[in-house]
Amino acid sequence: MKEMAEEQVKLCFETRDFHGSRYRCLLATNQPRPLVVEFLNSLVRPHAEVDDNDFYMPEGFCKPDEAKLGETPGFLTDEQREIATSWWLAVRQRANTPNWDIVSTCKIAGRKGLMLVEAKAHAGELKPNDCCGAGNEKNRHQIAAGIAYAKQNLGEGWALSADSHYQLSNRFAWAWKGANLGVPVVLIYLGFLNAREMRQPFTSHEEWERCLLAYADGTVPRQVWNSDSIKVNDTPLIPLIRSADVNVTV
Repeated sequence: MKEMAEEQVKLCFETRDFHGSRYRCLLATNQPRPLVVEFLNSLVRPHAEVDDNDFYMPEGFCKPDEAKLGETPGFLTDEQREIATSWWLAVRQRANTPNWDIVSTCKIAGRKGLMLVEAKAHAGELKPNDCCGAGNEKNRHQIAAGIAYAKQNLGEGWALSADSHYQLSNRFAWAWKGANLGVPVVLIYLGFLNAREMRQPFTSHEEWERCLLAYADGTVPRQVWNSDSIKVNDTPLIPLIRSADVNVTV
């Protein structure tokens, strides 16, 4: 009994873990591995493939931690993580690189790559007026410079910014950085459908897509979505709009 007690791990959850997109990310990844792999493949097909040997986070309610590409081992090499963190942060103490709702390794065009998932469950999660909230002035400057550099390299029509549509901007900036490091990336904006505990839930894929495109217009060129047209030094960055109905049925 003592040995069993020593093996127990105390998990602490917040209210947000049991509703909206966070809850559904944990539900989707709380299944047996083959079902999680199939769920992930349903999001990336036909652009990428996840198999039983791939590594993903979170892993359901028992391993609920979200991945940070600059910090979490297993997705980028140690050298790549160091480069990415230095690109984003000037002062690392009490600072973070962004959390991702779901991350998984995968194969893209026969190369080892990453799928990065930003999930939403209701229209209120798309906030156009959000801006970088870094508490350190040097970090705010570094983050703004990193986003601006990604915008410049992505080319005409992009308006990524640390002062508006910040989360959208940092998601594309980090996807660009991964590709810049030679890692193919599928960036998925995932709309969870029928989250009826939330106000303004998405009830169809078409509703989610309309809402996302309207929100992203002026920041991300509309034509890049669901396209493999973006290449960063010949490394693909593929932004996809996907939806899924992940709910508990009684």
